[in-house]
Amino acid sequence: MTTQAHETSVRKQIVVEAPIERAFSVFTEEFDRIKPREHNMLAVEIAETVFEPSEGGRIYDRGVDGSECQWARVLAYEPPDHVVFSWDITPQWQIESQVEKTSEVEVRFISETPSAHASNSSIATSSATARAGRARVRESVPTAAGRSTSRGSPSC
Repeated sequence: MTTQAHETSVRKQIVVEAPIERAFSVFTEEFDRIKPREHNMLAVEIAETVFEPSEGGRIYDRGVDGSECQWARVLAYEPPDHVVFSWDITPQWQIESQVEKTSEVEVRFISETPSAHASNSSIATSSATARAGRARVRESVPTAAGRSTSRGSPSC
């Protein structure tokens, strides 16, 4: 029996009192401060969450014992406007080993004024589209073929 997947979009918008460049750098360079520690698939406490700031980079948790759990891949990195990363976690909170079943999260940073450099206020818009039961995202952002698909074990 085949179950047809339904696409679902999730959109979230946050306004921050900061220039667009600062909003982007806080999100990517201080990601460790944003991600909740209780979202943990390691057998030990998380020492840090690392966001490698480039296309092809990884997002992973490093445990207090040095162990690592990669749970995302950076698919697009375009400072200060745009970042896309995979979401390689299943609804059962396990690492998804099949790339075609992973989701994507797209975050766009938009100035509230026409001149991005003149604004002290920026909007971070995050969107994802997933198919129910498959957790696959289709965004309008093109992705390059041949990206790395290596990950850690299904349960880190």
